Amino acid sequence: MSIILWAVIVYLGYLLYNSIQGPIEFNKVKEARYAKVIKNLKDIKAAQLAFQEINGGFMGDFDSLVRFIDTAQFAVIQRRDTSYPDVEKNVAFGLDPQDGGYFVEEVIIDTLGFTPVKDSIYKGTDRYKTMMNIPVENVSEQFELKAGKLDKNGTIYSVFESRVAKDVILADLDKDLLAQEKQVISVDGVNGPYIKVGSMDEVDTSGNWPKIYDTDDNQ
Repeated sequence: MSIILWAVIVYLGYLLYNSIQGPIEFNKVKEARYAKVIKNLKDIKAAQLAFQEINGGFMGDFDSLVRFIDTAQFAVIQRRDTSYPDVEKNVAFGLDPQDGGYFVEEVIIDTLGFTPVKDSIYKGTDRYKTMMNIPVENVSEQFELKAGKLDKNGTIYSVFESRVAKDVILADLDKDLLAQEKQVISVDGVNGPYIKVGSMDEVDTSGNWPKIYDTDDNQ
């Protein structure tokens, strides 16, 4: 058998191997990187929801968001149900003011103390200080972050969005497979060209990743 024929056979074998193994390796690397990226996006979401709870809106700047986490505190509250005689109503019906049968029901909220937001959300770690960084080797970029207001049928809502392009996360991988990944539309995949949490166009604080990334192993 000629050397040229052997070379052709080897080359075809290489192409066949690559056509099978290439997507497998691509998906393996992709899923590992996505898990890290999504973990940071979850931290960003947690910070934004804490900011909203205390300040009533969202923050579009990472430095300000980190400063908030460093200093903010959640109020520790206790809710108590109570009731007392509805004196005015009892009198109006000619009943005993105190024991006439009509009562006012109320919920009393007591503030018991305060707890640091960073301890409540991040359990004593300082990972929130690097949550804006893309956790992929040799990638120095940060997540995009926007916040603002959205008018939905005359009602104004606070919204935010944080995202990173798949082009950034998977820049060093096969370009054809990357192009296919950016067009994914599937309940089991990350749809579209970005991994993101929140939305500037909808009242939505969820991420666009599948549920597999919300299992205990991927927290």
